Amino acid sequence: MQHRIIVLGAGYAGTFAAGYLARHLHPADFQVTVVNAEPDFVERFRLHQVAAGQTLKHRPLAKIFAGTGVEVKIARVTAVDADRKSVTVDGGCGLERLEYDTLVYALGSTAAHHDVPGVGEHAHHITSRAAAVRLSERLDAMGGKGTVLVVGGNLTAIEGATELAESHPDLKVVLTTSGELGGWLAPKSRAHLLRAFDRLGIEVHEHTRIARVEPNGAIAADGSFHAADATVWAAGFAVHPIAAASGLAVEPNGQITVDRQMRSVSHPGVYAAGDAAFVIGENGRPLPMSCASAGFTSQQATAAIIGDLTGGKVKRTGLVYVGNHISLGRRDGILQVVDGDVRSRYAVTGRTAARVKELVLKTATWGVANPTAKLPARSHHMAVDAEVRRTEAVPA
Repeated sequence: MQHRIIVLGAGYAGTFAAGYLARHLHPADFQVTVVNAEPDFVERFRLHQVAAGQTLKHRPLAKIFAGTGVEVKIARVTAVDADRKSVTVDGGCGLERLEYDTLVYALGSTAAHHDVPGVGEHAHHITSRAAAVRLSERLDAMGGKGTVLVVGGNLTAIEGATELAESHPDLKVVLTTSGELGGWLAPKSRAHLLRAFDRLGIEVHEHTRIARVEPNGAIAADGSFHAADATVWAAGFAVHPIAAASGLAVEPNGQITVDRQMRSVSHPGVYAAGDAAFVIGENGRPLPMSCASAGFTSQQATAAIIGDLTGGKVKRTGLVYVGNHISLGRRDGILQVVDGDVRSRYAVTGRTAARVKELVLKTATWGVANPTAKLPARSHHMAVDAEVRRTEAVPA
């Protein structure tokens, strides 16, 4: 009987994991199934471009995994029962229960509402393709004019605000942030960021915490009202509540607690990758929720799975966060290198940074979208003592 590996989520972490496992595990011993709510691989890196009305290349999962042996199941995950080793999904024809032997949890994250009233009812976000498309449609309905309020000061907020302002020059784009815009950047990078906002005509309100979102704008904690025809909520990420309800050990924010090899500390056979995983990086701090972290955590998770199931040595992947790479529209950007957990003075700005980021995005997307590019002989068979090895790997 084949060992059943289910990968939940087909973002960067999940798509890479499914393809890598299929390349390295013998199909006679293993069956890899990827479950995703959408039929396509979505470049989350570029969702701010979708929101601005740009069209991205269509990448069907069925085409990506054709010839790999990976089974693609288009369904929404509704529950995970880690004790019974099962997943409940909804594929549009009622609920279905899937059983697994090994689970890769890579469901990612969504927008964090921070319990602010009105966010769910009146604000847009850009953490999924469907949400980005809805925002694009709203801007079209506005005729490319009016006021868009972007709430947040992180990378998503910055990239969203600049992309919207560049793509829709007749829009008035306003950004509010509870802190200082780009305050974590080195002086050179922050100065370039502020110049880009000035060039694009983006109005910035720093140290402004939004307390409520209304249909026609938002109310700040100080009582000031920020009128908007569309509000974009980009104030951080939150993981889906499925993990916390699954029986898995999780952090207070709902991320799955894993060891250095991305194994759940509470359940043998469950591995997490991407935004859903809480792991300490090489600098002694938790890896941030980011697409960059998805690559390293999925590499480490797949290495652990292959080692645990086939009896081999688990390869160690560096869990690092190398820096911030920020798009400021299509022709401008910032590459801010990070030294450990301290910002570095080294930075690249302008067109060069934009070109480097575009190259990084294309390379990363090509890698996950072409899992058979370097298909080796899949000679790794199931180890006889695999379950014993995995149980011993989980701390008591």
